[in-house]
Amino acid sequence: MGPWRAVVLVGYDTVKEALVDQADDFTGRGPIPFLVRANRGYGLVISNGERWRQLRRFTLTTLRDFGMGRKGMEEWIQEVSSQLIDRIQSTNEAMQQEIDTVLGQKRSPRMEDRKSLPFTDAVLHEIQRFMDIVPMGAPHYALSDISFRGYTIPKDTIILPLLHSVLKEENRWATPWSFNPQHFLDQNGNFKKNPAFLPFSAGKRACVGESLARMEIFLFMVSLLQTFTFSSPGGPDSIDLNPEYSSFANVPRRYLITATPRWE
Repeated sequence: MGPWRAVVLVGYDTVKEALVDQADDFTGRGPIPFLVRANRGYGLVISNGERWRQLRRFTLTTLRDFGMGRKGMEEWIQEVSSQLIDRIQSTNEAMQQEIDTVLGQKRSPRMEDRKSLPFTDAVLHEIQRFMDIVPMGAPHYALSDISFRGYTIPKDTIILPLLHSVLKEENRWATPWSFNPQHFLDQNGNFKKNPAFLPFSAGKRACVGESLARMEIFLFMVSLLQTFTFSSPGGPDSIDLNPEYSSFANVPRRYLITATPRWE
């Protein structure tokens, strides 16, 4: 990549072996010039060594104190989602039917409801897989020589875990290029995990806010679908699912969406 030597990790097996099985070897973070200039080497995303370990401990502690994964955070997200609903006053009828059966019209969703909403949970997972929001992942960096799969990756090599190749790998997903919630459902309609679901990356440099993000996605989306039916003025065929821009990130296009209240 220009003057930089780079290694690209392709496919679930390769990415998992590097970031999880050899996590200590691949904890280095590659230089991201914009962030280096903006943060002067500080910040969890681009730091390395002892600075990164201290920042990671501080970040995780702060998130826990803030309430990540706790009842207080869940209630805060419920409150914010209620404000969104008041302000705005799709997806799939099956989703709404499932939500109606479990929650009814009035009760706010809780994280414990996720196990009772397998289809809804599957749709939210498939949205993240299909969007493939950070296809190249954040670059890692060889802080020393790394022995990997019979090769030596020299010190100062940029390492790109290609998350796109994991989320769209054909032998891991039945229809990798199509939106298909069945990827996360078994034959009985129960939610099933897929180890190749890595939108937040994996290993020690995985997104530290993953738990918080998962909670927000579930509570916000269920709250909105409980209250509204979403549609596009031009119908589903008018929506182009290809990203508007695609490079380090896949940037979705903007759409006109109508939110119709489901209850009077």
